[in-house]
Amino acid sequence: MLKEVLAVISVSAIPALLLVITLYGAFKKVPVYEAFIRGSKQGFGIGVRIIPYLIAMLVAVGMFRASGAIELAAEYLAPLLSFIGMPADLIPLAIVRSLSGSGALGILGEIAATNGGDAYVTKLAAVMTGSSETTFYVLALYFGSVGVTKFRHALAAGVLADIIGIFVALAVGKLAFG
Repeated sequence: MLKEVLAVISVSAIPALLLVITLYGAFKKVPVYEAFIRGSKQGFGIGVRIIPYLIAMLVAVGMFRASGAIELAAEYLAPLLSFIGMPADLIPLAIVRSLSGSGALGILGEIAATNGGDAYVTKLAAVMTGSSETTFYVLALYFGSVGVTKFRHALAAGVLADIIGIFVALAVGKLAFG
């Protein structure tokens, strides 16, 4: 019974939200359609402004992966990280995750294809992917597009959060799957 109720809520949540917003706007005598069009135009302008930052970040991540720097870093970090229970297969994921979400998903796919979907390392990789943020991507794209140049504290907080996310993912993975 609960499963069916949750399914109905899941399917109807977005349409209900759109209906409530539209009715509220009409009640407040806001020209809803015109406001939507103005917002769309502003969104398109923002998209045009962030494209150069997005391309620069994607090129940098592609060059980083193609150069072999990730594999080299993984090779040097493997002995240290195995001490804390981190399989060597996860090191490239831990490095790339803070740079690129799509790159991290690619590495997660490689781990799953190599080890199988039910392997401990694959499950741990999935938890790790969901436990951290694309810190450098966010800084380069969003901060760059609005002209923020002093993001020292944001960088430190983001990297610290990524490191904590990796440790928590390892702990949760060990508890849940180990």
